[in-house]
Amino acid sequence: MGSRKQQRAQKIKEEKKSKYFAVLRNCPTSPRKMRLVADLVRGEEVNKALDTLKFSSKEASRKMEKLLLSAISNWQNKNEGVRIEDTNLIVKEIFVDQARTLKRLRPAPQGRAHRIRKRSNHVTVVLDKVEQTETITK
Repeated sequence: MGSRKQQRAQKIKEEKKSKYFAVLRNCPTSPRKMRLVADLVRGEEVNKALDTLKFSSKEASRKMEKLLLSAISNWQNKNEGVRIEDTNLIVKEIFVDQARTLKRLRPAPQGRAHRIRKRSNHVTVVLDKVEQTETITK
């Protein structure tokens, strides 16, 4: 490995230490449905986002709630001894990307077949601290 490549890898490694995130891979829900849930909690304070997901009727909100709890747990592992109530954690970024698509065939009339696409997605949640002077009010 060259020295520039090694320095770049070190820099990325250091940035990840100060970043609090969780990733859900190959979730068997279409990205379009998951984005509707992601839009509900983007930019929200963590406790408010958890409440929103808990009382949402969408099926994707259960998986998103579990992922957000995982991101909070990752934050707690990196910040031992700090109370979560004292810090203003917000959902800084949340994005949904398309994953693999399973292709199936459904029988149709007159010997034909229709293609069924079972979509899945990848979800990434990034948390960040908001300083007391720049608290977000909505």
